[in-house]
Amino acid sequence: MVPGTNTGKMVVGPARTVAAARHGVKKASAKRSPPPYPKRQLLILALCRICEPIAFMSIFPYVYHMVKDFNITNDESKISMYAGWVTSSFTLAEFLAGFLWGRLSDKIGRKPVLLTGMGGTGLSVILFGFAPSLPIALLARALGGILNGNMGVLQTTVGELVTVKEHQPRAYTVMPIVWCIGSIVGPMIGGTLARPVDWIPTVFQPGSVWDRFPYLLPNLFSALCVFFGLAVGFLFLEETHAEKKYRRDRGVEFGKYLTSRLFGKDSIFRKRVRRGKNGEEQPLLGETYESLPGYRTADGSPELTSVEGPMMQESPLDLESTGEIAEAQPEKPERTFTKPIIFIIINYGLLAFHTMTLDSLLPVFLSTEPQGSQDSWSLPFKFADGFGYDTRTVGIILSIQGLYSMISTSFFFPRITGRIGALRLFQIISISYPLLYFATPYFVLLPSSVRMAGVYLLIVWKCTLATMAYPSNAILLTNSAPSTLTLGTINGVAASIASLCRAMGPIVSGYLYTVGLRMGYCGIVWWFTAFVTIGASFLSFGITEPRGRLDEKEEIEEPAAEDAAAIEPAATTEAVNPPRSSTWPQQ
Repeated sequence: MVPGTNTGKMVVGPARTVAAARHGVKKASAKRSPPPYPKRQLLILALCRICEPIAFMSIFPYVYHMVKDFNITNDESKISMYAGWVTSSFTLAEFLAGFLWGRLSDKIGRKPVLLTGMGGTGLSVILFGFAPSLPIALLARALGGILNGNMGVLQTTVGELVTVKEHQPRAYTVMPIVWCIGSIVGPMIGGTLARPVDWIPTVFQPGSVWDRFPYLLPNLFSALCVFFGLAVGFLFLEETHAEKKYRRDRGVEFGKYLTSRLFGKDSIFRKRVRRGKNGEEQPLLGETYESLPGYRTADGSPELTSVEGPMMQESPLDLESTGEIAEAQPEKPERTFTKPIIFIIINYGLLAFHTMTLDSLLPVFLSTEPQGSQDSWSLPFKFADGFGYDTRTVGIILSIQGLYSMISTSFFFPRITGRIGALRLFQIISISYPLLYFATPYFVLLPSSVRMAGVYLLIVWKCTLATMAYPSNAILLTNSAPSTLTLGTINGVAASIASLCRAMGPIVSGYLYTVGLRMGYCGIVWWFTAFVTIGASFLSFGITEPRGRLDEKEEIEEPAAEDAAAIEPAATTEAVNPPRSSTWPQQ
């Protein structure tokens, strides 16, 4: 036999190499396909989150009456002031602790901080329900703010769950929708369950604990919601921190055990599996991590002792002792707060200030009684009036506001962001806000026949801007973070500044509104806020969207896909003209 002539036996090696190469290319392409939308973990995160807006918003229907029952003063204006203290004590305490919780989440992980925050909320609402005096009520609210830094950590968790830019508009609407649901359910619960002795004396008897603590029942309901969220988070929420997510989580293990025992299978919280020929469980297609093609090329090929080429180079992946694949960990950057991040956080604080001003002042504006004589008016600026709506009408308006916010968040925001991007959308919203605040006081001048329609137009205008601004700002902040290892710190600082601005908004706006009515200018507070938003709109054009972590992933995957596609024709050429090598059998 002529040396170097290929026989059937000698062709086996190259043929198997080609087959393995093609198989490897298919596996590599499958691995490079975009990861699925993390709906399972976002659902669990939403179930954990829903308890907090319910607990936060449930006090608003009765806080005025609660402070009045403390018998501190008979002055109505001071009662409103003390009620504002109760509301602001939470956000002020959250401002002091938000940065610390965010930084702690970078060190110990997101899940422990989220669970601690929910536990703190549960403890706070129980203590608030038993509060016999204003100082205890303030302490309870402040305790909830100190122990709860979840606002920033939640944004961090969503940012780490979503690794594809195309998923961001959809994912960043989940938490606002949850807040909208809580803002609808919370006030309903608070208004219905407060003072139960007055409306069901046969069940909640006079002289009982429900009579001594008339606002305990709605807080117990809030506590039950909190502990439900705490249980869901402990059993099913997975860690997202880049380094801490590889630790063993006994809570998740126990959750999987419970669901498998209760339901026989867990199609919600566990990945589905199929059975192999030998009866072993195997992950479904697209849910497995397989080795690179080079590991499998020589398997089952006894005719080959070595195969040279790029396919047999050592894989960059490393197998840990646990059997899991260790991913390359991001390096912590030298500078955390870059110029784009600083601009985004400043805009976030200003956004929180003026939107909280509108949220807290609009119900007051709707409830303000008409001022009577118009002789002292001097349009277009000097006028003072109110809508004079009762609490039932204001409640209906606010409920419709919550429902529309859900619609705008879930349907409008993802589509608009997908077309024009988060940065351009945020800038458009920023330059639209001054017109909203400048026009707000003039709605009271509408004829009575169309005044209610004008109020709903104002609600739609306000909610549309807010539901677009907050998620787009969150996306910009996440994309600008240089590393996920510092994302918790960045979101913690942003949450702290936003909490401070939310606390200052009602204080400043309430003072200006009172002064304006006294002077005959009910629009002073609105026009002041309009000037604040003008400054914010100028600052929004200082925001840039640098190429961040998600852009780098896309750039890496594109040339990698091209390299993988180039393997197949090269391998085919080797099959037709196999190279002469000392490893090939010769005679």
